[in-house]
Amino acid sequence: MLHKLINLNSDLKQLWTEGYEVEISDNHLLIHHVPYLNSHGKIKYGTLVSTLHLAGDTTLKPDTHVTYFMGEAPCYKDGKTIDAIINSNQTQKLTSQIIVNHTFSSKPANGYLNYFEKISTYINIISAPAKSLDDSVTEKTFKVVKQRKSKSVFTYADTNSSRAKISCISEKLVEQRISIIGLGGTGAYILDLVAKTPVFEIHIFDGDIFKSHNAFRTPGATAIQKLRLRISKTEYLKQVYSKMHRKIVSHNYYVDSTNLDELSEMDFVFLSVDKGSVKEEIINYLELRGISFIDVGIGIQNVDDKLRGAVRVTTSTEKKRDHVRNRISLTDETLNEYAENIQTAELNALNASLAVIKWKKLSGFYHDFENENHSEYTINSNLLTSIEHDS
Repeated sequence: MLHKLINLNSDLKQLWTEGYEVEISDNHLLIHHVPYLNSHGKIKYGTLVSTLHLAGDTTLKPDTHVTYFMGEAPCYKDGKTIDAIINSNQTQKLTSQIIVNHTFSSKPANGYLNYFEKISTYINIISAPAKSLDDSVTEKTFKVVKQRKSKSVFTYADTNSSRAKISCISEKLVEQRISIIGLGGTGAYILDLVAKTPVFEIHIFDGDIFKSHNAFRTPGATAIQKLRLRISKTEYLKQVYSKMHRKIVSHNYYVDSTNLDELSEMDFVFLSVDKGSVKEEIINYLELRGISFIDVGIGIQNVDDKLRGAVRVTTSTEKKRDHVRNRISLTDETLNEYAENIQTAELNALNASLAVIKWKKLSGFYHDFENENHSEYTINSNLLTSIEHDS
């Protein structure tokens, strides 16, 4: 069976119909059985690899002239390498499945018009010495390469990771089950960021309906027709983000003592709720289960008709939990004007970004020299502090 992208795009389909061994894997285009000469004049076969530039399931003009190669360095008949196209001879792990040995660079004045032109041009250069020795040598075998079944949680290819060559780093997040508790403001932005990662599942919890004030502190723009439907926050946001991530699980109710066990299989939890008494029950349960979590919070006060306050991110892992009750309020506050729904979307977004960056650090996505478990951004002094470091 042909890969969907090959069926839908004339440039990829042309490669297939002309007999190239075409495979689509991990958002890359692979052409197998490419003949070349090695330094000893022996005919060998390698694999040419290119990233894909896509708009959904449609190929665009290649955004880079660079390709990669699996095999030895291709050579002329005299044993000298084809330096005109070889950019580097360094082995790279593009994804867990794709490890390349060389990087090629051959740039036409106006770039390549499509992937057929790009691939066929490179193969002609690589294969010419081998074909001059044996005219029966060909890359056009008409062999149909079995396409690997995609295990991606995304509804379309994550070409951002492949383009930036961070697919292997993104794969560190793949097996995780994530819960986001509370979607009023910061929680919605956390979902926006986590939904763009390849985590296995994202469970979202909130018992409220999606109202007008939520639209002003939620990513994107909500149509008034959606607000009139009075649907739950979790169902609305699942509809939005399921267009991108297949594994959004909606729980349109609050987390309390009756359903805490639904968190038992989670790998990580983001807490974005205002009521301290609710937090305490959840935190006690997560600690008992040994589940890592991040609690987020914003405190805003109106002083002389200007807002001041701070954004907080508190992390709890099995390495360090003794700071949590000193840093998170577990009482139901009534004086914090944030509880009155002041519209601070930029602070929600900042709070979510800091929390997701910390989670990614814990997952090995980013370097972490500080190993802090509590950080605060103070608005009026533009100061970010990090404390409660791992012992």
